[in-house]
Amino acid sequence: MKQVGLLFGSFNPIHLGHLAIADFFIGKNNLSEIWLVVSPQSPFKTTEGLIEKRHRLAMVELALNNNQQLKACAEEFKLPTPNYTIDTLNHLKEKYPQNQFSLILGQDNMVHFDRWKSYEQILEQHQILVYPRSNANPPSSELLVHPNITYWAASLLEISATDIRTMLKQGKVNSKWLPAGVDTYLNKIINRE
Repeated sequence: MKQVGLLFGSFNPIHLGHLAIADFFIGKNNLSEIWLVVSPQSPFKTTEGLIEKRHRLAMVELALNNNQQLKACAEEFKLPTPNYTIDTLNHLKEKYPQNQFSLILGQDNMVHFDRWKSYEQILEQHQILVYPRSNANPPSSELLVHPNITYWAASLLEISATDIRTMLKQGKVNSKWLPAGVDTYLNKIINRE
């Protein structure tokens, strides 16, 4: 069975921090691929400032640059909204029964993980690989010691997609934070708005 890590995000826009996380987890827990799952919209966030999903997917595909271990995934685009992680996981298990899926989450997501829809089912059926986030509060003691959750000491790259969008609108974005080609693509769509 192929081991696949799922890195969910709005990727609004994708930046080098996202790619560093994906690269870090290749090979961890026997993961042979990481799928960057482009979420149309988080049920916990507003749509203000959200770039159209087709553009976000295009930027992810551009950023991955035919890397055979990293894949852009648009499966959430096919699901009804609001969409929850458990719904996507169930959809992926049905569509790709030959794969075993693990979740890759930032530590900040673990603080409220017990509020996620069907979080117990997620914990029972999937490994969760957690990377550190600065200023993230620790999760509950139950989640700190759960056998299906592994906390990794990955390096932190403090890059904010919100900061990138703000700087881009001001004409100040530092393209060193963006994968090759994404800065040009992003400039084109921002300047059309």
